[in-house]
Amino acid sequence: MIWYVVAGSAIGGGARFLLGTLIQHRAGGQFPLGTLVINITGSFLLGFLLRYATGSAAISPEVRALLTTGFCGGYTTFSTFSYETAALIEDGDYRRAALYVALSVVFSLAGAFIGLAAARELLELRRRL
Repeated sequence: MIWYVVAGSAIGGGARFLLGTLIQHRAGGQFPLGTLVINITGSFLLGFLLRYATGSAAISPEVRALLTTGFCGGYTTFSTFSYETAALIEDGDYRRAALYVALSVVFSLAGAFIGLAAARELLELRRRL
């Protein structure tokens, strides 16, 4: 089981680096948009995968560990979020720090709920087929 988690973590970390860097490069350096997008999409993906995996026998425990603990654990960047927020506060940029925290929490929770709902709909669709 550990090797599934390790493989997923490596892929998730690589995806985080590539996507986060691409987004941040295009957005500029004034706001940590890359990390924000990673946190939102990671929350969506984890919500979707956990709901779908626990509601269906289509995903084995090994693949579930690879995708959730592994990939999502390597992909999401909450520790980076914490550091970037602290850095904004230390720089005296309280407005951006507050905006970053609010957007991260609200949209990451929304991503998780949307992922849960999407998986519920997919499970229902599969049951009907």
